[in-house]
Parts: sequence; structure tokens; C-alpha cells
Amino acid sequence: MQEAQNTRKVPPIYPASARRDGVQGTVQMTALIGLDGKIVYVRADSGPSELIPPSVEAVRQWEYRPTLLNGKPCYVETRIDLNFTLSRGR
Repeated sequence: MQEAQNTRKVPPIYPASARRDGVQGTVQMTALIGLDGKIVYVRADSGPSELIPPSVEAVRQWEYRPTLLNGKPCYVETRIDLNFTLSRGR
């Protein structure tokens, strides 16, 4: 089986309110990559509630090189972690 390779990675937008309130953390998601390499669905499993919507929106736009199993495209479920951190001095 060939491992999924990301070909388009759209970064999430850090919500201004979360940035202002100092919200940081990791949003953990489960995604299904389709036969064409596009995201079929994405589900947030955990993370700060303010950071989940921009994370899901970003990952919906990601694309992968189709994963091959015995030379044929297949669906792949994967876990994606997006980390949100604020630089010091903010």
C-alpha cells in the first residue's frame, strides 16, 4: 500500500477572538480521503471549541495524491492534528 501524500495543505485561520483571548491547543480530527485524493469528510475529535471550525474548514480543502492499494485507488481514513500556538509577547 502506498502512503497518502499531501499535495495541497491550506492553513487554518487563527480566529481573532481566540488569539485575543490567548486560546492555544491542538485540534485532533479524523478525515476520509477519497479515491481522487480529496477529503470526503472530516470530523473534529477534540480541541478548543473556538479553534475547531477554522480547522475543519481548512482540512476540507486539503488534497492528497490518491492512495493506491495493489495499484488501484482506495479510500483512506487518517488522523490530522493541527496545532495553534501564539508567539511570545502577545
